[in-house]
Amino acid sequence: MTTTQAPPAGLSGTPAGDPFAHARQVADAVLFEGYVLYPYRASAAKNRLRWQFGVLVPPAWGPAHGEHSAARTELLMEPRGAADIAVELRFLHPVRRTVQRAGPGGFADTDALHLADRVLVPWDEGAEERVEFRVPVTGLTGDGLVFPFSRPAREETEHVLDDTGRTVGRLVRRSAPVHGTVRLHAAELDVPYRAFRLTALVENTSGWQPEDGIEAADRDAALPRSLVAAHLLLGLSAGSFLSMTEPPEWARHEVAACENRHTWPVLAGGPGRTDVVLSSPIILEDHPAIAPESAGAMYDATEIDEILALRTAALTEDEKREARGTDDRAAAVIDLADSLPAEVLDRLHGAVRSLREITGESRASGVYGASGADPGSVDEAALFRPESPWWDPAGADAGPPPPERIHVDGVPVGAGSRVRLRPGARRTDAQDLFLRDRPALVEAVLHDVDGEVHLAVTVEGDPGADIRREQGRFLYFKPDEVAPLEER
Repeated sequence: MTTTQAPPAGLSGTPAGDPFAHARQVADAVLFEGYVLYPYRASAAKNRLRWQFGVLVPPAWGPAHGEHSAARTELLMEPRGAADIAVELRFLHPVRRTVQRAGPGGFADTDALHLADRVLVPWDEGAEERVEFRVPVTGLTGDGLVFPFSRPAREETEHVLDDTGRTVGRLVRRSAPVHGTVRLHAAELDVPYRAFRLTALVENTSGWQPEDGIEAADRDAALPRSLVAAHLLLGLSAGSFLSMTEPPEWARHEVAACENRHTWPVLAGGPGRTDVVLSSPIILEDHPAIAPESAGAMYDATEIDEILALRTAALTEDEKREARGTDDRAAAVIDLADSLPAEVLDRLHGAVRSLREITGESRASGVYGASGADPGSVDEAALFRPESPWWDPAGADAGPPPPERIHVDGVPVGAGSRVRLRPGARRTDAQDLFLRDRPALVEAVLHDVDGEVHLAVTVEGDPGADIRREQGRFLYFKPDEVAPLEER
């Protein structure tokens, strides 16, 4: 369900065309990030804590429970002439669905309603909402603009029929009212160019107070009145926004002074465009895009499509029935996974996006390599095109065997040596940090084709060390990330 509230008097209407067409593809992924996690069933533990991204709760409830009721976006823009700015706030309005079974005395709530193709269970759905308006940039100076919006409480009933057409139950969907505001303000900067700092504040302004008191209320009581996965799309009719990560030199100080809370703005109008910004509760880089290999939405918070598709296809029929009954979007994922042909799964298996022709992307587009040379003028014979891989084990000069022991702090270390782990901050992941100062046993000294040395180790006291050793699955550290210990 998508609704759009008309702009207030004094604002121009929605512009012709859709400036957010490209950005909305990524915004859709943000809107439903983590909406229903694999294995897509309401009974799954990971689906019992709903709505984790961009949740703006009622202001009376948030501070007492460590959640926030507002998100602030701040960035720089260079509007040209009498530019307008288009604004689109998007969020999910939680809809609480209960399941009722039909009986002689009418309908009564039930934990599950079993049908031939699905199992219907209580669940919180998300109805997509949009708040859209357009205003001249000059109207944002001074006191700026305050745009209130609201969505009313709703109740809808859907009868459930079995395969014979008989009414066996019904779904009752209820949503609570939500209220909020979008505040926009622009301040011109004292810089060499005509530039403004744009501030956009999205607030949940619900006056809701739970009957049993704020401290006693749980999150489930506040969520129906929350804005979920709230994010902003901003577009200039003329001019550009500045990147928050790669601004021009003259704007670096002003960009560093921008204050973003619970959201992060990135350029999102497509490669080379700077007139559209997506301010997202999930940190993205400039010009984000949906992978072209993706066959459809999987709603699973950064997981890759291949793993999800294969795991979903491996669900039992009973598990698929429950997933289909959990949510229409979950049902679509199950059907998608069941219908993917082999060639689509092969396409999901991996893609390298960092490689491109060194001579440029396309003569037709007028975009060439870093040298700016026309690809047609490049001497093909001068390009390095090896006939064999950069390293061929069969043809490599084996040379002498690498040493089985190396010296660390003047002490020979090899298989069987005890060391103390000292992970290096410059290349350590979070898992390695948990092992700081732990004693470990060196299982092997390994040398890679670049001449780098790695120590394969098992951690002393690890109950799974024997299994790791049998499977050859070790932890790896550089020589300067360990300190020798005396042998026992």
